[in-house]
Amino acid sequence: MTTREQIIESINKLFIYTDSQNWTGLEDEVFDKRVFLDMTSLGGTASELDSSKISAMWKEGFKDLDAINHLGGNYIVELISDETAKVFAYATATHFKETAKNGKTREFVGTYDFKLRKMNDNWKIYSFIYHLKYMTGNLSLS
Repeated sequence: MTTREQIIESINKLFIYTDSQNWTGLEDEVFDKRVFLDMTSLGGTASELDSSKISAMWKEGFKDLDAINHLGGNYIVELISDETAKVFAYATATHFKETAKNGKTREFVGTYDFKLRKMNDNWKIYSFIYHLKYMTGNLSLS
């Protein structure tokens, strides 16, 4: 694979491993040990966290969902050096809950700004910023 393909593979693993709730894969293959996480467009605060903390937060947040589906694309990869890169990406996330009474899905549409570094021949995310464009559907999945 080319360097660009390796970097995009890491971003795709982020989405696929989240959807399959492969938290160990996220920690071992996708995230650096510490990650700057900024999802303030959804609320909350930006901070640098251990990858295990991010996995634990997401595991808790997704536990009541029956399915999660992320679709990423429109990747723009910028190599900063042989060891670091920036990636811009579009993505949608659809959450499904069978027992929801006011619609079974909600969808998030937005963009991402990632920073990755090469570590032992793997590209790992060390900065993750999400920019929400809009949400639609049953936002509370109630």
